[in-house]
Amino acid sequence: MHCEIRVEGTMSDMLTRAFPELEHVTISGQTVLFGPLIDEAQLYGLLDRCLSLGLRVVEMRRLPEPG
Repeated sequence: MHCEIRVEGTMSDMLTRAFPELEHVTISGQTVLFGPLIDEAQLYGLLDRCLSLGLRVVEMRRLPEPG
């Protein structure tokens, strides 16, 4: 499964390194983390990581599978 997690604000380089399994871009004052995930357990782990780092998740969505 592929997902996108939108976080409020621009994440520092240090914070983005906490998500090595995901790519990231900054769009309109939000950081968008995106990439493939193995399963829902990995997704919940990513969301928990966001919470523990004090990040405010604005939106999470599943993306269509490539190709």
